[in-house]
Amino acid sequence: MFANAYQGRRVFVTGHTGFKGSWLAAWLVRLGATVGGYADNIPTNPSHFSAMRLNEHMEDMRGDIRDRQALVKAIHDFKPDMIFHLAAQALVRKSYASPAETFETNMTGALNVLEAVRTCSSLGVLVLITSDKCYRNDEWVWGYRETDSLGGADPYSASKACAEIIAHSYFRSFFREGPACATTRAGNVIGGGDWAEDRIVPDCARAWSENRPAVIRSPLATRPWQLVLEPLSGYLWLGARLSDNRPHSFNPRGEAYNFGPAADVNNTVAEVAEALARYWPGFRVEADKAAQAGPKECTLLKLCCDKALAHLDWKAALQFDETIRYTAEWYRHFYRGEGGKKTQNILDFTLGQIAAYENAAAQRDLAWAR
Repeated sequence: MFANAYQGRRVFVTGHTGFKGSWLAAWLVRLGATVGGYADNIPTNPSHFSAMRLNEHMEDMRGDIRDRQALVKAIHDFKPDMIFHLAAQALVRKSYASPAETFETNMTGALNVLEAVRTCSSLGVLVLITSDKCYRNDEWVWGYRETDSLGGADPYSASKACAEIIAHSYFRSFFREGPACATTRAGNVIGGGDWAEDRIVPDCARAWSENRPAVIRSPLATRPWQLVLEPLSGYLWLGARLSDNRPHSFNPRGEAYNFGPAADVNNTVAEVAEALARYWPGFRVEADKAAQAGPKECTLLKLCCDKALAHLDWKAALQFDETIRYTAEWYRHFYRGEGGKKTQNILDFTLGQIAAYENAAAQRDLAWAR
C-alpha cells in the first residue's frame, strides 16, 4: 500500500502515545519509516503504546505540544521528511471541565506545529489532523462537506474549528511553495487499544474484563462508527499523494479532507454495545439514567467523503460488523487468560490486524475495479 511512499522516510508523529497515534506509529514502522514521536505523557493505563513496547521500535520524545520552543527544537533535531500532527485533548466531556486546557492544546498546539514547519528546511509534507466536530453541527441527516461552515458549541469542537482556520491561514500565507500541507477530519473511531474515559468501546472493554455491566450514557446517539485503521489509511494515502511530485488530476496541497465510512453506516451506541456483546460471553449493558443531566453532546454527525474518493481514490474498506469484529478480537487477545492476564505479543497482534486490513482494502479495490 501507499506505493512505498514511507520506506526509508523520516516521519514525525505528534501524539504518538495516544490511541490513534500509536496505531499510526506502528503502521509507519511496518511501512519501513524511521519514526519519531512527540508527546507529553502516556495518557492512559493500560496503554496501547506501552503494551506494544513501541518505544523500542521508534524514537520516543517527551514534551508538551504547547511549549513552542521545545517542539521546534525536537522537530529541527529529528529533521523529518513528513509530519503527522495528532496531539490533542480529544474528549468532548473533558473540554467542558477544562476548556482553557482544551483550547491551548488543540489550537495553540496546531499553531506551534505550523510555526515549526515554517522554519524546518527538511520537511516536505505536513498532514494536520483535526476532527469531524470542527463543523458547525446542525444535526442534519446528510454528510458534512469540506466546504460547510466550521463551528462548535462545545469547547472541544470550537478548538478544532480554530485549528482548521489557523492551519489554512498558514497554508495560504506561508506554504504556497512548500511544504505540501493538508488537513483531515474524521471522528468516532473505534478499535483495540483505546482506554480513554467516556467512550463506549473502552467503557465496554473495561467492564467486560472485570465481569461487570457496562453503563452507557446515550444509547440512542447515532454515529458513523469506523475502525481506527480506516481514517489512518486516509491520512497515509494523503501523505503519500502530497509527497508525490508527479502530475495528477488534482493536487491535494492546501486542501481539507473528510475520512469516514459509507453514508449508510450509522449505528446507535446501543447497537455498538449489542454487537460487541456477541463476541464477549457474559457481557451486560445498563443505561445511565443520570446521563441526561450531563454536558450536551451531539446526537447525529456524519461526513460526506466524496472528495477523498475523487481526489485520492480513497474509500472505507470495512462494514460495521467487520469493524466490531476487529475491535472485539483485539481486546479479547489483550485480556486473554484467567484473571485478565495480558499477552506479551501485542505489537505482533496489532501489526497482524494492520496486515489483515491492508488485504481487505486491496480486495475492496479489486472488487470496485471489476
